[in-house]
Amino acid sequence: MQSTEQAARELQDRAVLWRMGEIRASDVVTGACDALVAGLDSPALRILAACTRAEADYDVRDLLPPALDELGLTLPTVGSVAGQEAAVRALAARMLAGDLTPRELAFRIHQRFGHELPLAERLAGLDDEYDFLEYSDRTPAQLDADVTAEAQRLAQHPGVGTP
Repeated sequence: MQSTEQAARELQDRAVLWRMGEIRASDVVTGACDALVAGLDSPALRILAACTRAEADYDVRDLLPPALDELGLTLPTVGSVAGQEAAVRALAARMLAGDLTPRELAFRIHQRFGHELPLAERLAGLDDEYDFLEYSDRTPAQLDADVTAEAQRLAQHPGVGTP
């Protein structure tokens, strides 16, 4: 079973990923259910967790902010540096959970943020290295290991405590 801190981090990551279009609203509802099971609780979280898949697309937009607020969690503004960094960290956590390959993580980060976001620069550079792998002396496994190490560093994000 997840700790409440892990559940809070997962819910916050899902919120960020939903806002950037990486996951569906129903995935946020699933995260709310997982948070309740892990021991987090608030009135707004219960309402969010009670949404059906059909309701999620319409209701998550209004129900998510109060649920996060009651838990002491934040949802950075879309397009802000904090929002972009939260998205990078959430994608890194997804890769570490096995939802993305290292190559997919590097590609998505590079595609979304280019070389403009300092926090993501290393992953964008590694994506470039994948593109030129046949001309280098590195192997795909070496690049995958570098991406995984960077994802581990990024996933250690602060700011989510037990409410």
